[in-house]
Amino acid sequence: MSENQSQMTKQEHAGFPWKQVIGLFLSLALTVLALWIAVGLSLPVHVTLTIIVGLAIFQAFIQLFMFMHVTEGTEPVHQIIGIIFGIYVAFAVVAGTLWILAYTI
Repeated sequence: MSENQSQMTKQEHAGFPWKQVIGLFLSLALTVLALWIAVGLSLPVHVTLTIIVGLAIFQAFIQLFMFMHVTEGTEPVHQIIGIIFGIYVAFAVVAGTLWILAYTI
């Protein structure tokens, strides 16, 4: 690693985490937008669900790139494993929630 790259790395770690702050505000804005669409608008159910699922997918990508540093891995295989594990966890949470709701009500 050259001296110039070492200085850039130190500066990046010492600076204000703008990337995380932007990701936080984008995630909050998408959450508020989904809430407003669900509660504030009188759209048909299938349209509301389609919009909310689209916003959720967009928010997941924002979180992958802003917080989980998908593009900063050492090898592409680590990035793919991380994404697959994230999809698995999301599926397990959603499926588990639906399963619990289906059998407890």
